[in-house]
Amino acid sequence: MYGLYVLGFVVSCLFALLLTPLVKRFAFWVGAIDKPNHRKVHTRIMARMGGVAIFLAFVGAYFVISPALSDVNGNAALALVLGGFVIVLTGALDDRFELSPRWKLLGQFVAACIVVACGLKINEFNVPFGGHFSLPDYVSMPLTVLWIVGVSNAVNLIDGLDGLSAGVSGIGTGTILVLALLTPFSDAFTVILLCTILLGSISGFLFYNFHPAKIFMGDSGALFLGFALATLSILGFKVSVVLSLLTPIMILGVPLSDTFFAIMRRFLNKKPISEADKNHLHHCLLQLGFSHRTTVLIIYGIAAMFGAVAVILNNYTDSAWLTVLIVVILLFVLVVGAEAIGIISSSQKPVIRFLQKLFVKPSVNSRLPK
Repeated sequence: MYGLYVLGFVVSCLFALLLTPLVKRFAFWVGAIDKPNHRKVHTRIMARMGGVAIFLAFVGAYFVISPALSDVNGNAALALVLGGFVIVLTGALDDRFELSPRWKLLGQFVAACIVVACGLKINEFNVPFGGHFSLPDYVSMPLTVLWIVGVSNAVNLIDGLDGLSAGVSGIGTGTILVLALLTPFSDAFTVILLCTILLGSISGFLFYNFHPAKIFMGDSGALFLGFALATLSILGFKVSVVLSLLTPIMILGVPLSDTFFAIMRRFLNKKPISEADKNHLHHCLLQLGFSHRTTVLIIYGIAAMFGAVAVILNNYTDSAWLTVLIVVILLFVLVVGAEAIGIISSSQKPVIRFLQKLFVKPSVNSRLPK
């Protein structure tokens, strides 16, 4: 069994290594290029559409080893292949023609509906102190579509530095893989296999995408990785006894939190939510003086921390109070860190100011009358 997992990883990694240079040439040929501007950190014209190589490597590796498979969930694989094709096509068209948000959203919606049609839905979850909840179809189906579309866009939003989105997605995929290995459930084999294949595709592509990048994944890659992560998280936890509403959120903590802070920032600044800016997590770290590579590695570390919390919540926490305590501490650290780097606002830092008043005693000179 483990031999199949290793084979899937190796084959997909080799496919990605071989296909990425070909996709790069194709991207230049069709004009799918990314030109520098005031919002971007790169200084030369780069090929996009790298996500096509990731997707082809993933699909190719799956079909290479599929003759040896018997216990795989065919509906899950079909959802990733068909839905993935739709979302990669949407992203590739955007990489070339810069589609309007309406058309991009339509492609994501169709891909998410394919997943639902294949029988993958968020139909149950556990909440601390709240017990187990089962959702009717009229709730689970739109919730699943919203989850897939939301995660796809969240991963797309953090795709601003070489290797950032691919690496964070790889860490998320690895977290789902670890959880599937530790948690026995009916579709564990399918989740582990698909995760190892996806991880191999990401690893092969990162060889060309890590700083200094030779090709960008573009929307075709970021949307596909977000789509795949959202779908795998549904498959991995939809029938698990220890299913938690928080676990998939923690796995995708970096893109989801960055998206949340972007919404808050634009709301406070009275700007449209869809308006792009240069105040995402990676932008703020660069403005603090960190190098391109160091910034990416810092965010990798944050993603790994979220992944570790997801593993703890899903496997080693029996007490609801302990679960709540861990989540509260994590949220507190997240908010303080966000205020410290100015991801929400450079001037409004209420939590940090409260902590300063609480723990920092005023000096003698500050108490003397002027």
